[in-house]
Amino acid sequence: MKSFLTGATGFIGGRVLQKLIARGDTVTALVRSESGAKKLQALGAKTVLGDLNSLEALREGMRGCDVVFHIAAWYKLGARNLHEAEIINVEGTRHVLGAAHELGISKIVYTSTLAIYGDTHGKIVDETYRMPSGQSFVTEYDRTKWMAHYEAALPLIEKGAPVVIVLPGAVYGPGDSSLVGQMMNAYYHGLMAVFPGPETALTFAHVDDIAEAHLLAAEKGRPGESYITAGPALTLRDASKLWAAASGKRPPLMYVPSRWLKPLKPVARLLGAILPMPEMLSADGVAILGATYIARSDKAQAELGWKPRSPEIGFQQTFESLKRQKAS
Repeated sequence: MKSFLTGATGFIGGRVLQKLIARGDTVTALVRSESGAKKLQALGAKTVLGDLNSLEALREGMRGCDVVFHIAAWYKLGARNLHEAEIINVEGTRHVLGAAHELGISKIVYTSTLAIYGDTHGKIVDETYRMPSGQSFVTEYDRTKWMAHYEAALPLIEKGAPVVIVLPGAVYGPGDSSLVGQMMNAYYHGLMAVFPGPETALTFAHVDDIAEAHLLAAEKGRPGESYITAGPALTLRDASKLWAAASGKRPPLMYVPSRWLKPLKPVARLLGAILPMPEMLSADGVAILGATYIARSDKAQAELGWKPRSPEIGFQQTFESLKRQKAS
């Protein structure tokens, strides 16, 4: 198989790249820098220099491929340059999927996100759900990924593009630099004795299982269909208890309800305009508190044969990785 991949230097894309190479695929990856290209070449990938809006680079990399994986995305909580989000998430998706369709690629796997459903207000949703009209987006990431899904991917599907959409929830694991990864790292190092927003709910899935879901989507996914690839829904209170059991660390001493922290959002936004802020302390980080991004993966498990590991096992593996890093 010949595969083309965007986002190969990222958290999920990097794992997908490794799995494709391990099974013997010839992989070409889009990269933005020579240093990134050298790292991927060392893993066995071919590379083409460019970004998501470099149409000639996209066509060059995709030509002759059997499958295209579009995983690259903008995800920066508390970022200042929000215009970049739309350029990458929306225009970039339109260019990648459009080029793949134009070249007649037989299968296109697009990585969307549960964030397109917004805050589900405690409801565990499935692929038939759509965020209610008039509901506000929690973050710019949510808004631009919603646009990419509904205004770029779905219109191309209607034109006959063989796109299969994967919708991960909260992805974690070794090497995670996202908000979830920052929280797990801070907890492991004893920096979260006071735990914010315990009622916030997410669906946790290990990065290697999400990568496997992408390969299954390419192999078994039906063109035009979406597949939620999310683990079980856990509140942050429940997750913290599992973190304690998995890491051998003490549970948080105190949980601070989201309603006590929400008034700090304007302060966080003001500080973020002046100083670089950790994502956990950014206005977006505060905005997420109390929200529920939760859905069920029944369809992916039934149709793709996707079998994610339990959070207990995945969390333990992640903390073991953090332990090794600390010891080295």
